[in-house]
Amino acid sequence: MSDAGYGFARAKLRDQPTVFANRLFSGKGVVVTGAGGGLGLAIATLFARLGADLAINGRNPEKLEDAAGFLRSFGGRVLAHPMTIRDPAQVEDFVDAVEDKFGGFDIVVNNAGGQFPQPALNYTPKGWNAVIDTNLNGTWWMMQAAARNWVKTGRPGAIVSIVADIWRGMPGIAHSCAARAGVIYLSKSLAVEWAPHGIRVNCVAPGCCESTGFARYPKEGAATFQEANPMRHAGDEWDVAEAVVYLAASSGKFITGEVLTVDGGQQLWGDPWPTGRPDYFRIA
Repeated sequence: MSDAGYGFARAKLRDQPTVFANRLFSGKGVVVTGAGGGLGLAIATLFARLGADLAINGRNPEKLEDAAGFLRSFGGRVLAHPMTIRDPAQVEDFVDAVEDKFGGFDIVVNNAGGQFPQPALNYTPKGWNAVIDTNLNGTWWMMQAAARNWVKTGRPGAIVSIVADIWRGMPGIAHSCAARAGVIYLSKSLAVEWAPHGIRVNCVAPGCCESTGFARYPKEGAATFQEANPMRHAGDEWDVAEAVVYLAASSGKFITGEVLTVDGGQQLWGDPWPTGRPDYFRIA
């Protein structure tokens, strides 16, 4: 377990079995945003194990460089670039740095994001804007900058954005639900616009999949995550990482504009409450 008590320790990330062939991404450049830890690090680790060169970013330089050291142990090149995806100028600088380092890149995984549990009546303008700016706007800046690079260089590409299991709404994190829904329908629109350029655009929507992000929620909220699907247990980071690779690899070459929901059937069953289930909705 991680220091936060959730998610895979690095030793488990190194040894976790995968269905994908060794060196599948040899010679490929992969961007993973927010890869300093948690789900982003798990995704980046799987790509590293499969032979990719990696460009990772995040806001914490020390955490990011520590993650980069771990990823370099798999033998590929790793660029660690401290930044915030909220700033389009920083995003442009990052894409230029990746181009300079690797001579191009092939895949972008938009993992960076975040939210906080709170009843919607209590949102402040600052809190609302912070979630929208990171989860929706920041994702968009990354998508646009990558696509412009690919169009300019005549290179095909694949974008996979981590969203959320929004299909029954997300009470307790409504701001994130709004932002993630925006990314989903943005992706569907771009999948059509950018198909002539050989750019595929897809999303992975995790349900309650255990990562260090679980630690951000109160215990009474996290307790509802284990019962949020008919399998009656949470998923894990590796479930999401392998879904991302499936869409990014040749296995997904005829898939675009799609959302792969990884939730153990949560959308058919679930009742997760990140803030804890209010008394009004308790079932005796």
